[in-house]
Amino acid sequence: MIEIRWHGRGGQGGVVASRIAAKAAFYEGYYSQAFPFFGAERRGAPVTAFTRISKEEIKLRSQIYEPDIIVIMDPALVRSEDSWKGLKNGGIVVANSEKLEPMGRPSKIAIVNATRIALDLGLVSEGLPRPNTAMVGAFSKVTGLISLENVKKAILDVLGPRIAKINIDAAERAYNETKVIEL
Repeated sequence: MIEIRWHGRGGQGGVVASRIAAKAAFYEGYYSQAFPFFGAERRGAPVTAFTRISKEEIKLRSQIYEPDIIVIMDPALVRSEDSWKGLKNGGIVVANSEKLEPMGRPSKIAIVNATRIALDLGLVSEGLPRPNTAMVGAFSKVTGLISLENVKKAILDVLGPRIAKINIDAAERAYNETKVIEL
């Protein structure tokens, strides 16, 4: 089983990103689950979401404390020890950042400026960029667990046709712009 923990802030779409990744994994033939953890439910507050992907049925229903993969959607959270907490040795970190100093012992780091992509494409809500679909595109590239085609299909399914195109563009652009660093 692969366990993914998503770190962001309320309004950035982290919960939706975890759902899109789980749906894309389902299209790949995996079992998957996605669920959020909220503290104070307000825009800008830290939000954690979780995704599990497995070849076998998933019966576990707890939070993820030792993730294989961490996705950090807010650049301000990149330097937070809480974001990196529990990452398995040899894990993967996908970050909305232009550069990254690793904490712990990841085997790969992927960086993409998802905020810039969101702003360029107009993926903004109440003045704040929504980097979520860009981060799913970056996740697809670095992990290889889900194809970009299935990410696009999942975006359409989860978000609906009215807003899917711009979000598919964000995922595709992030996929192409993500820099993967092997450690």
